[in-house]
Amino acid sequence: MSNKKLLNDNEEYIELNARAKIFTKGVDNFKLDIQAANSYIDNHIKPNFLSFNSVKDRIEYLVKEHYYDEKIIGMYKMNEIDELTKFAYSFKHNFSSFMGAIKFFSAYALKSFDGKKYLETYEERVLMNALYFGQGSYDDAKKYLQTIITGRFQPATPTFLNAGKKQRGEYISCYLIRVEDNIEAIGRSIAESLQLSKRGGGVALCLTNLRESGAPIKNIKNQATGLIPVMKILEDSFSYANQLGQRQGAGAVYVNIHHPDVLTFLDTKRENADEKIRIKSLSLGLIVPDITFELAKEDKEMALFSPYDIERFYKKPMSDISITKEYYNMLSNNKISKKFVSARKIFQTIAELHFESGYPYMMFDDTANKENALPGRIIMSNLCSEILQVNTKSEYEVDLSYKTIGEDICCNLASLNIAKIMETGNEFGDVVETAIYSLDTVSRTSDISVAPSIENGNKKNHALGLGAMNLHGFLATNKIYYDSPEAIDFTDIFFYSVAFHAFNASNKLAKKFGVFASFKDSRFADGSYFEKYTKCSSDMLLPQTTKIKELFNKYKIKIPTQKDWIELVERIKKDGLANSHLMAVAPTGSISYLSSCTPSLQPVVAPIEVRKEGKIGRVYVPAYKINSDNIEYYAKDAYEMGPDPIIDIVAAAQKHVDQGISLTLFFKDSATTRDLNRAYIRAFKKGCKTIYYVRVRQDVLKDSENYECDACAV
Repeated sequence: MSNKKLLNDNEEYIELNARAKIFTKGVDNFKLDIQAANSYIDNHIKPNFLSFNSVKDRIEYLVKEHYYDEKIIGMYKMNEIDELTKFAYSFKHNFSSFMGAIKFFSAYALKSFDGKKYLETYEERVLMNALYFGQGSYDDAKKYLQTIITGRFQPATPTFLNAGKKQRGEYISCYLIRVEDNIEAIGRSIAESLQLSKRGGGVALCLTNLRESGAPIKNIKNQATGLIPVMKILEDSFSYANQLGQRQGAGAVYVNIHHPDVLTFLDTKRENADEKIRIKSLSLGLIVPDITFELAKEDKEMALFSPYDIERFYKKPMSDISITKEYYNMLSNNKISKKFVSARKIFQTIAELHFESGYPYMMFDDTANKENALPGRIIMSNLCSEILQVNTKSEYEVDLSYKTIGEDICCNLASLNIAKIMETGNEFGDVVETAIYSLDTVSRTSDISVAPSIENGNKKNHALGLGAMNLHGFLATNKIYYDSPEAIDFTDIFFYSVAFHAFNASNKLAKKFGVFASFKDSRFADGSYFEKYTKCSSDMLLPQTTKIKELFNKYKIKIPTQKDWIELVERIKKDGLANSHLMAVAPTGSISYLSSCTPSLQPVVAPIEVRKEGKIGRVYVPAYKINSDNIEYYAKDAYEMGPDPIIDIVAAAQKHVDQGISLTLFFKDSATTRDLNRAYIRAFKKGCKTIYYVRVRQDVLKDSENYECDACAV
């Protein structure tokens, strides 16, 4: 930077970040991005930071002024907090990207109530997470602190944001509620959605059981108004209730594709939809059974069945029935009214909407339930389509109080950084165990009493969702192309190894807390869930390519053997599992920027992504550790690769992930609805459980945000 003050201090970091995008062969201008981060902290954060003479002075002030929770602080002696603070600073953390620094100080760091002063460094936010996870144990807190600050493990946004704060939301990412076909259930679900949204969680609701438009009410025909009015109320509720303005309210609704209102449901997202039905901010998801694909393959009409009639004939709601198993029985049943639509037309409509809005999400009903280890049915997913657990029905009194409390779902999430955990060598299993223990703490300390069915489900199951991010970053820095057999092989063995250590950790927790409520009736208890490891060819549990064998040897990662699994399964049969679910791979949007790594399991959308960030404006985000030596492994982005390599990667991980994986599909602007339908079928056939967003690169955006950058010319 010239000594001439052509720019004021606040503009220096913007210029440095912009220069980081310029690719010159043999020169790593990307390093300028780190300089931009340092300049941002020196010129913007430090002048607006509230400093203290000592750790003791700082903690006492923040407790007294109601910034920090005295209950968390009170679990430790002041000298322990002082030592842990020094330990945090001993790692000499520096943001490795401008975006990481912006993301932390704008979205996570504690600020004064008037928003004018910063009250936390990154080290101090990590410290508060460690104190919360440690629950009064100095040694445990130290372990958590090291695992987070080294970047090996990152709590999800609600946990990382809220831990230790007095004015906060809950630590939980999102919630799933099933809605029954009565006004009490609808009213209760709206009230609980408001309460949960207020606390910072995204809420998904299953509307499959609601009677269709024109169904009877009190035996009077053509009275029901169907799904849309309920969706409208929910959308307004989420817009109204947010977490102190820190996180916008967000909701999703899921409906079975064989619901009679499905076409109207989908039409709510059309660009030219009538305002009476248009849904702008609520996310849409479809439950798609195997039979739907079979009917489309055979180019047949598909029946849309009345949930009102189904419940009267089967004596249970539509969501609790396998449409695939009962399809032809219901088709021939004159007591169940139905209407027909071309199965291929449905998929055509879905593809058209994906072009317009990226919605709907899709959950493959039979795939998810085939892999379900617990009694009951999986009937829905969440806002990011990676949570797949069993809901059970609740019943209500006329005053909306509970007559019978069923089980609904909450998502306790966090992610491993694949590059960082691979660097730990023989500590790999310890990091996974620490991550599982931290998530278990979230499940046992969160207050979700505002939603009794979710509280009940959490209390009985303590379900967790440990995921991973930075796959493309790890592959590129190890000179492996994302769209290669070696990438699939690595993904397979990595998640296989994580699964082993996750189950081992939950088995240990069971000795402390006991087993989850339905363990004895699960496929964990008799070991049948684990037969894919204990009864397969042992060669299938090893890397299949030379490159990946060498990679695991290089990092000194011990891959679990079949003998290890057999011994673990015997321990599980004896002592059980503390948690009904252990793994789920979320999109990791915010926390991947915070950690300066590539998101989730997907490839980068550009070697240097372009984003708009608040008042700063355009920000350039170089890929993880990108340099002139590895840029070719980033050069082919998600849009250029297309959906097939991403589907194959997710399918490899899905074999070992007991819940779901947020699968985003990317297409060039030349894609057709036929291309999208081929991708749905590929994901379905490969064993993926869900599809999250569909992204299509548009001509109009190519020279604008998020798509083109100078580095693409390499």
